[in-house]
Amino acid sequence: MSLLGFTPNFLKKADAAERTHMVAGRAIPLKIVENARARRLTLRIATAGEGLRVTTPPGISFPDVLRFIARHQDWLEERYKKLPTDAQIRPGIKLPLRGKPHLIIHEEGRRGTVSAIVREGEPVLLVHGEIEHLPRRVADFLKREAKHDIEALVAKHTATVGRKAKTIRYRDTSSRWGSCTHDGVLSFSWRIMMAPSPVINYLVAHEVAHLKEMNHGPRFWKLCTELCPDTERCRDWLKRNGSSLQALRFT
Repeated sequence: MSLLGFTPNFLKKADAAERTHMVAGRAIPLKIVENARARRLTLRIATAGEGLRVTTPPGISFPDVLRFIARHQDWLEERYKKLPTDAQIRPGIKLPLRGKPHLIIHEEGRRGTVSAIVREGEPVLLVHGEIEHLPRRVADFLKREAKHDIEALVAKHTATVGRKAKTIRYRDTSSRWGSCTHDGVLSFSWRIMMAPSPVINYLVAHEVAHLKEMNHGPRFWKLCTELCPDTERCRDWLKRNGSSLQALRFT
């Protein structure tokens, strides 16, 4: 018998592959993982809401896991209601750019260009070229916009803290929005360009603060708040809305 109350065979098959949990009328795959280093129960939603993962310390019973999930049911319902039902990037949907919804319009010609314009009073992303390349071209556009905005914000915040970034990288990461290494490499998810501008600023301030405080202790959060006075509000926005941005498919 395992510490979760299952036989080892049942844990492997049912828990890892077949167990589900109902959220917003959907049967969501649920994986329960026991980790000897864990100090508390944690619940994570996979990218695009495709699954749930509960990590438990040793000795936690399965009924306790179910009660833990039940306590977070309202939170799960709220997150899943925000996930798009059809997440594929295509003409006719609205994609947020710096938090403002832009209608995606496709037009032939002018190979490979993407422009953020206003048409008939409505913000529009105008995408030219072959239709099958539209999702990739929109992604490339967001990467260019990220490079433009984030490099300016990094320069601003590093000047304030008196530290330099070794380099800046842009990735499509599912587990985190940004990171900072001990040798000063800053990485950002280009998807952050879909968030409101204050949230973009918060993310950059957060990672730049790590150049001086490589932790999440009180001094780190004090510095982060000095760089971005809206830290608490922006951090909360990203927690509440980040999953919907991660769910969008650019392939």
